[in-house]
Amino acid sequence: MASSSDSWVKEYNEALKLADDISGMISEQSSFPASGPETQHHSSAIRRKITILGTRLDSLQSLLSKLPGKQPISEKEMNRRKDMLSNLRSKVNQMASTLNMSNFANRDSLLGPERKPDAMTRMVGLDNNGLVGLQRQIMKEQDDGLEQLEETVASTKHIALAVNEELDLHTRLIDDLDQHVDVTDSRLRRVQKNLAVLNKRTKGGCSCMCMLLSVVGIVALIVVIWLLVKYL
Repeated sequence: MASSSDSWVKEYNEALKLADDISGMISEQSSFPASGPETQHHSSAIRRKITILGTRLDSLQSLLSKLPGKQPISEKEMNRRKDMLSNLRSKVNQMASTLNMSNFANRDSLLGPERKPDAMTRMVGLDNNGLVGLQRQIMKEQDDGLEQLEETVASTKHIALAVNEELDLHTRLIDDLDQHVDVTDSRLRRVQKNLAVLNKRTKGGCSCMCMLLSVVGIVALIVVIWLLVKYL
């Protein structure tokens, strides 16, 4: 069975591969038109992958904080992994800023695993003035947290709008396909109708020709009989 450390490394490598994929997609974006359904679809795919990668980084941070309790790990190795994770997160934030996902970085500070000391712990050793100051500081931190939450909700709304745009694009493509199918079906019906008329005319022409040939044959036969009767 793989150790917790090995699991962390495996998850990190998967996140790193996803980051490389996103970087490649951003590079490919320059080959797309400035606007259009294809460009919107590509941008939406990049945004979704960046959001997924951000979630994976949060998971890696949480696993890393729990790792020492599950498996002995040196301080040097712990610091090395923290640096690896920090560098990857910076890269993700840079890619997000490329797509104007400016609120993505705020998500790390709001939802990240690092938490400030408990309020009760911070109250130890404080006098009345210190408690009042601490209460004001906590209220300010809560206000800042609400502002960050508002920005995160706005970022989520942006992602939802991008997904909605992609759904609208697929709906329009399906409608266009239905329209093309209807046009093709109408043309096919007209061709079949023309073929039926042509076939009917062909059969009518053949019948007239057969009747004409029969009349000519009968007249010729009468003439032959008349000649035989006359000269014999």
